[in-house]
Amino acid sequence: MDGKAVKAILFDLDNTLIETSRAGAAAMQKTSELLKTTLALDDMTISSICDKFKHKLFHESFDPSAGRSIDDVRVGHWEESIQEAVGGSSTPSLAAQCYHMWKNSRLEVLSLSPEICNLLKQLRSRYKLLLLTNGEAQTQREKVVAVRCEEFFDAIVIGGEHAEQKPFVSIFTLCFNMLEVEAQDCIMVGDSLDTDIQGGFDAGVGATVWISSAGGAVPDGSVKADYTIPTVLDLPDVLAQLK
Repeated sequence: MDGKAVKAILFDLDNTLIETSRAGAAAMQKTSELLKTTLALDDMTISSICDKFKHKLFHESFDPSAGRSIDDVRVGHWEESIQEAVGGSSTPSLAAQCYHMWKNSRLEVLSLSPEICNLLKQLRSRYKLLLLTNGEAQTQREKVVAVRCEEFFDAIVIGGEHAEQKPFVSIFTLCFNMLEVEAQDCIMVGDSLDTDIQGGFDAGVGATVWISSAGGAVPDGSVKADYTIPTVLDLPDVLAQLK
C-alpha cells in the first residue's frame, strides 16, 4: 500500500466469515431426509430433486417489485424441482415444508466461530470495519441476525438493498463514504475473485485479500489478489506486512 497505513477493512460474509457452503450442505441433508420420509423415493430421485433446487437457486433472478417475496420464489423452486423429478400433481404443501426445513436448518448451522469473533473484536479496536455482502436483502439480513455479527462492524451493506452489487464500483464508493475513508486506505477481504477481489481492484482499494481454502489456484483470466490466505484468521499476518 505504498507505505500508507490501513484505516478500514471491508469483509465479505459468506464463506469468508461464516461457512455458508457447509451450512447449506447440512440443511440439504435434512431436507433430503424429509423428502425421503414423505415421498418414499429412492436416493437417486431425492438427490435429483435437491440438485434441481440448487440449480434454480444458483440461477435465481429475484425482482422485489414483482409482488412475490423471496420465500414465495424459493418455495416455487422446490415445487418445480419435485414435479420435474417425479411428475404428478402440484405439491405446494410439501414444497413449503422443504423450503422452511432448508432455510431454518441453514440458519441454525450458521455461526461466527469464537476465534473469528475474537479476531473482529481485536481488529475493531484498530480499524474501521464494514461488512459488504452480495445477495437478496431479506436472505442476507436473516444471516446477519442469525450469526449476531452487527456488534463487530461500523456499518453493514447488503448488495440487494442497492442498485448495484459487488463488483460494481458504486457499492464500494458507498462503503468508503460511509466510513469516511479513501479507497486506498481500505483493504477488501473475501472468497470470490469475481466479486470481492475484482470489485476491490476496480474500486482502487489499497490491497485485496483472497480467502482460498483450496490452496490459492487462480483460474485463467481471473484477477489476482494481492494476498491469498486459507482462512480469515490469517489476516493479522497480512496486516503486519501492510504496516
